[in-house]
Amino acid sequence: MSASRGEGLRRTEEEITQEKAAALGRAGERLEAALDETRNVAAKLLAARDAAERERLAGEYGAARARAFDARMALVIQREALGLRRHATVDQQFPEPPSTPYASG
Repeated sequence: MSASRGEGLRRTEEEITQEKAAALGRAGERLEAALDETRNVAAKLLAARDAAERERLAGEYGAARARAFDARMALVIQREALGLRRHATVDQQFPEPPSTPYASG
């Protein structure tokens, strides 16, 4: 293999590594955003006084929680694609929202 060909391969591999890291970062950001949304809806639900509003927000909380779960799974899949098999850090940094916000308080 010529030196220029080897250099090209090295640069391509470096770009691939950088993109993998960036994709992992984006997956983490999406999970953080989904968890923030879940917490915001939970706070509104806990503060709601009207029964109809609580019911609406309970449905919104369930949907937000499902999006957070999907984002967490996407992060775990991205990590596994990179060869990271232990996810204790994910569990610690991004705990799964409770099935109901009443369970956390």
